[in-house]
Amino acid sequence: MVLRRAPTARQGRLASELRRLREAAGLTSREAAALLGVSSAQISQIEAGLTGVSGKRLRRLAANYTCSDDHLIDALVAMAADRTHGWWEEYRGVLPSAYLDLAELDHHATFRHDVAVTHVPGLFQTEDYARALFAYMNPEFPDSEVDLRVAHRMKRRVVIEGASPIPYETVIHEAALRIKVAGRAAFRGQLARIVELSEAEHVTVRVIPFALDDFAGAGSTLVHLGASLPRLDTVIRDAPHGTAFLDSEAQLKHFRTLFRTVGRAALSPEQSRDLIHQLTKEV
Repeated sequence: MVLRRAPTARQGRLASELRRLREAAGLTSREAAALLGVSSAQISQIEAGLTGVSGKRLRRLAANYTCSDDHLIDALVAMAADRTHGWWEEYRGVLPSAYLDLAELDHHATFRHDVAVTHVPGLFQTEDYARALFAYMNPEFPDSEVDLRVAHRMKRRVVIEGASPIPYETVIHEAALRIKVAGRAAFRGQLARIVELSEAEHVTVRVIPFALDDFAGAGSTLVHLGASLPRLDTVIRDAPHGTAFLDSEAQLKHFRTLFRTVGRAALSPEQSRDLIHQLTKEV
């Protein structure tokens, strides 16, 4: 069996869920392998996401782990059977894997919630804004590298602008709406773009104004991607070493609470739209 060189975040998530089920059952990988009639190396490879697992074998593993959550098992089987090769595959080998992982997770998400602190959310960015941002953050990049990242970001917008958009809610700090990343003219267009998208039924935009008292912020950009089951949700946040994909029960609980806290602090959608209109006049 050929091993994967680099599992995707979604493949890794399936692997980690199987490991958690085994550990919850109190079994070692050697004991799990004996119950399944395979080598412990095969169990390790499955739990590292280095090899796939059939639906039949996954159900046998779940039975051996005495997992009685049929909804979870069905969801994991669906993940194991997924063979989607989306538009993001054309960027494999030319962009960092995190770019492809995010696009794939977006594709499978049931909803998406963002908190944006210093920059306009990626799904809202115009081409001019995204180009200026990538060029500033990576001054050593040639134009061709910037072009790749901009094209990828524009294609990612399909999850909220395509034929089957997912529910999308974002909380944006006023700071992100005042930093003129791409110059005045381009930024005016960026603000208009946010207002335009905010009028869609599946999109909710709320702003946290500078004038708000007792708000300590969210720390950094946050993304919450919903799955078929809350247990399989993913939180993504910026980290010093790059993009971090978080999915443990404790992490999900913490960030769900943080999202609710930040959301309660924000203006209503109507008030937020009025504020963005006002900022557009000031640019």
